[in-house]
Amino acid sequence: MSKVLVVEDSLTQREMISTLLKKIGLKVTVACDGVEAMEQIQASCPDLVVLDIIMPRMNGYEVCRKIKSDSKTKNLAVVMCSAKKEEFDRYWGMKQGADAYIAKPFHPQELLGTVKHLLRE
Repeated sequence: MSKVLVVEDSLTQREMISTLLKKIGLKVTVACDGVEAMEQIQASCPDLVVLDIIMPRMNGYEVCRKIKSDSKTKNLAVVMCSAKKEEFDRYWGMKQGADAYIAKPFHPQELLGTVKHLLRE
């Protein structure tokens, strides 16, 4: 069973994304901000991270850069999922190393399809 870490500071969004992922049989853990996310990634590396950008303590761009610059986690799939929906935001997210970028609000099938695709690779 694949493990997914959902990093989201909004409780409502965190629960909604977690529920969607659990329904397709994934093991889901959660983090409320970037610092907590990095601690969880170091403790037990997930297969994929769904990562918000605007968060306290450490934003999603910083988390993504740290994941992709560490030899132990550089192959970890990262899906940025943010309310920042301008083309520049998408460009910058991908430039930080994200494997996919989904703008909120999103259709559940968009997130699930992206996650399934990245876990198959």
